[in-house]
Amino acid sequence: MNEYMEYLAKIIPEKDSLKLVKNEAEKYYKSHSLDDCFNMGIELYHSDNFQIQEVGIFLLGYSAHHNISALSFLKDTVSQHDSWKVQEILAMAFDNHCKIIGYNVALPLIKEWLNSDCANVRRAVSEGLRIWTSCPYFKDNPQIAIQLLSAHREDPSEYVRKSVGNALRDISKKYPELISKELSLWNLSSKEIIQVYKLANKFLDLT
Repeated sequence: MNEYMEYLAKIIPEKDSLKLVKNEAEKYYKSHSLDDCFNMGIELYHSDNFQIQEVGIFLLGYSAHHNISALSFLKDTVSQHDSWKVQEILAMAFDNHCKIIGYNVALPLIKEWLNSDCANVRRAVSEGLRIWTSCPYFKDNPQIAIQLLSAHREDPSEYVRKSVGNALRDISKKYPELISKELSLWNLSSKEIIQVYKLANKFLDLT
């Protein structure tokens, strides 16, 4: 075990502490090279402690704009982790990457991940970017966010559908007319679409 992993093992409590995990990852990112972040991220991910793994995932997200292998590791390996807590961190790490390179620049990547065969990869996008219209680019282009999310209203994964519905609901707080217009176009012909519709419609007056 390296010194940094030993340090984390001492300061991270057994109880979940997302704030501490995020702070430690950010501190390391700001005080080390991107190569260091990538290498440490990989090493930490192989820890038996899931919170140390989470620090590693954040570091991979921070270094992904510098090292494409970091992004591939997030997409191909971290997405296969069986812990929902780790999948939450994957979503945050993906959002950090998009934030660093700019959401407009990240648009092709966002579309690529949304079209992945892996539900956890698709959800990393829909969940990670929440609240979508608080993010630069999507704040000025809410319709694009709505279109990207709405395309997954019949996603085969309930895990993804819930995320999509809740993300659309978030947007409805600022842009109720846009969400209302979008939902009015939906053919409520399946239980999957109805599930997303009900979530997205929560704060609207649609019946």
